[in-house]
Amino acid sequence: MNGQVSAQHLLTKDYSSDQKFSVCTYSDAGVVLTSTAAKKGGLSTGDVAALYKYKNTLFDVKIDTESNISTTLTITEILPSTKTIASFKFPDYNTGKLEVQYFHDHATFSTALALNKSPAVDVSATIGTPTIAFGAEAGYDTTSGNFMKYTAGISVTKPDSYASIILGDKGDSIKASYVHHLDQSKKSAAVAEISRRFSTNENTFTVGGLYSVDHLTVVKAKLNNYGKLGALLQHEVIPKSLLTISGEFDTKALDKNAKFGLAIAVKP
Repeated sequence: MNGQVSAQHLLTKDYSSDQKFSVCTYSDAGVVLTSTAAKKGGLSTGDVAALYKYKNTLFDVKIDTESNISTTLTITEILPSTKTIASFKFPDYNTGKLEVQYFHDHATFSTALALNKSPAVDVSATIGTPTIAFGAEAGYDTTSGNFMKYTAGISVTKPDSYASIILGDKGDSIKASYVHHLDQSKKSAAVAEISRRFSTNENTFTVGGLYSVDHLTVVKAKLNNYGKLGALLQHEVIPKSLLTISGEFDTKALDKNAKFGLAIAVKP
């Protein structure tokens, strides 16, 4: 494990109860092709994605088994320190979106506009230093004249720890998390997260951890106050190719069937 990680990375990334297999290949022309097959419950899905980069332009297209075509065009440096992203999905034309991002040493700003009959505008901004940062996000429906969402947060990053507090769901929820690396090489880390939803008076407390057995194998686990226990093992079988096995158990109802997930990602 290299670098700082967030609580979301430790508590959600790679946890799954699906079966997924993906293969990534590279052509001589510079096109990256990724084929993915997944099974969730009794439903099987698949998609093929192509990624091509030419100078400052990135073109990404994906076709799935339901004949949906998703296209994303990303252009950097149209203006200095900016990135422009246009995305469309066919045949559902109402999912189009245009986004512009601006980057600065101590701040980022982005605005996104939905390309449909009732466009919504999303705006987000982050300002701070490598040690402390403040961020906010808002979504405005131009048809109804109402805010669909607004979120604000603060994070503090130190060499061996990371903490954040996020107020979300239009002020209806608050989440606080803390990650601490247990060694200087950052092979292991512990995380604690508490969230509260005010409308339902519901509290959720989750603890978890990560341990790098070696440079090829990582083990993660998490447990919340409702007795949900999750664990995963991720192993780099060959360079850049990962095998991930995950599971979830209800420790308060062991008679229920556990959920298991398997993911294989193959890259040359």
